[in-house]
Amino acid sequence: MSGRLDLAAAAACLAGGGIVAYPTETYWALGALFSREEALARLVRAKLRPAGKPLPLLAADRGQVSRVAAPLSPEAERLALRFWPGPLTLVVPAAPGVPEAILAGTGVVGVRIPGSEVARALAAAAGGPLVSTSANPSGGPPPVSAADLDPALRGSIDGVLDAGPSPGGLPSTVVEVSGGGVRLLRPGAVPWAAVEEALR
Repeated sequence: MSGRLDLAAAAACLAGGGIVAYPTETYWALGALFSREEALARLVRAKLRPAGKPLPLLAADRGQVSRVAAPLSPEAERLALRFWPGPLTLVVPAAPGVPEAILAGTGVVGVRIPGSEVARALAAAAGGPLVSTSANPSGGPPPVSAADLDPALRGSIDGVLDAGPSPGGLPSTVVEVSGGGVRLLRPGAVPWAAVEEALR
């Protein structure tokens, strides 16, 4: 059974290859350090996630983004400047060396700098971008607090950063910016009209 951790202990757990549940500006997420491939595999199993699905990431800052993403195109740069930190995930060409468990054969990576100060601080203290997939078994409702975590899921992770509830509402908007085009992959907290406006 996973225990409750403070920020420093949660970051140390992640850096050591553990899996932690933590709050973001939308819902609670399951996190593993992007470079710890064994933890990524455990996370996929814990979430009962179908094989071959990419894993989204969040980063503390632009320096961490550059570790997992190729240099941003002008369009992606405009969106990053306008909406980060915040609930906009950009799907962009991946940097070399990103684990295949994250990319799932796509060659692109979904990444955002979250609006949650707690999530940014956790990624900073852990030393790299974190997986940010909702902390529920695949197909289940995303939790907004530690109390909402599925008991079986909670029993298969290493810790819970109980830094208060998430607001819920809409998930992050997911926009692909690759190959010279911009495409909405998932509607969410950032309206598509605002994305289009930022690109004008």
